[in-house]
Amino acid sequence: MSAEPKTYHEQTQIEQTLRLREVLKTLPPFAKDYFRAIEPRSSARTRINYAYDIRIFFHFLMEVNPVYKNYTIEQFHVQDLERIEPVDIEEYMEYLKVYTRTHDEELITNGERGLKRKMSALRSFYNYYFTRQAISKNPTLLVDMPKLHDKAIIRLDVDEVAMLLDFVESAGDKLTGQALTYYQKTKERDLAIMTLLLGTGIRVSECVGLDLNDVDFKNNGITVTRKGGNQMVVYFGDEVADALLNYIEGSRKSITPLSGHENALFLSTQKRRMGVQAVENMVKKYARQVTPNKKITPHKLRSTYGTSLYKETGDIYLVADVLGHKDVNTTKKHYAAIDEDRRRLAASAVKLRES
Repeated sequence: MSAEPKTYHEQTQIEQTLRLREVLKTLPPFAKDYFRAIEPRSSARTRINYAYDIRIFFHFLMEVNPVYKNYTIEQFHVQDLERIEPVDIEEYMEYLKVYTRTHDEELITNGERGLKRKMSALRSFYNYYFTRQAISKNPTLLVDMPKLHDKAIIRLDVDEVAMLLDFVESAGDKLTGQALTYYQKTKERDLAIMTLLLGTGIRVSECVGLDLNDVDFKNNGITVTRKGGNQMVVYFGDEVADALLNYIEGSRKSITPLSGHENALFLSTQKRRMGVQAVENMVKKYARQVTPNKKITPHKLRSTYGTSLYKETGDIYLVADVLGHKDVNTTKKHYAAIDEDRRRLAASAVKLRES
């Protein structure tokens, strides 16, 4: 009897677990204890990112710190962590702003958010061994974390949303040859994805993970797998329903998917499940033509939906629930700030000279 085919999320989990094991081979042996400990409260993707970030720290020590100049990664022991002084951690933070990646000599730079993530990973790593009394001091606690400055939330205005969807529908009017053939093949799919992202606020990873049987037209809902693996039904309106139905009954029906991709809702021209990067590229391709001054990504479409939902309902808890935010404070920070339209009133409220 053949085994039940794996879902997209099960397959992704397997691939990420195997990838993490490979990355852990490039870290000091004692580091495995930390990653085993954080497994129940973190995703495989988060642990992979932490492993890469912590590996940079050990490479920094071997490259910059005279004590570890002749070390190999296997020679590090947990006691080496307490030999590091706060000034070493501050040097590491400075190093992270611009450094050369070890395996390919590529120059890497980190802004505020990159620095914050890497320092959070290191602090968490240190905290594990400190609280378990494997080390007697934690120098990361004596160093200030990088400060994050608020960034303006980029999103589409109501008229820009309409312009974007209109453009996806009519872009073929200006195309010829191969470009027109490709557009005609993907038009229904692209319109379905754009409408779905703008009409539900789901994440791009949730979008590409959808299967055909996750769509319920009777109740106008899709079953999405959220971060952390929880499933949730997200409801959609008639515009989303029409776009999805046109795609499923149209171009999706005419494609014979490759083995293992039969259930995928959104397929690439190679007849495989679309990946995150393919959707990101597709969104950027269309948005570039409509709003060239705004760098629009799938996440910005999510912000657009969240902003519209908050303006319409004034219910921040509803917005948090629909977007799948675990902490409503995250939602408040993004969507309950001073309303953009009210802020614009300031431009004409103060007169400099009477006309």
